[in-house]
Amino acid sequence: MTAADAQSRPAKQLLHLVFGGELESLDDVEFANLDALDFVGMYPNYAEAYKAWKAVAQRTVDNAQMRYFIVHLHRLLDPNATAPPRL
Repeated sequence: MTAADAQSRPAKQLLHLVFGGELESLDDVEFANLDALDFVGMYPNYAEAYKAWKAVAQRTVDNAQMRYFIVHLHRLLDPNATAPPRL
């Protein structure tokens, strides 16, 4: 495989879920109402998930009880895979 082949091939899909909701208290991660959770979306990589998380978190900055999370679903789907190195 040449370098050009590697660049033209799509990156491996690493699914990430972005969701959030209002917490019962600031001391724990327990949601006040599970029926009101906000499922922002599913993203093919961390960078895209982070952009979505940041946008929705900034919209709710005035509500201290509101929290959004990024779940690394690819780690749950393949727990034997090693995590990519952090930059």
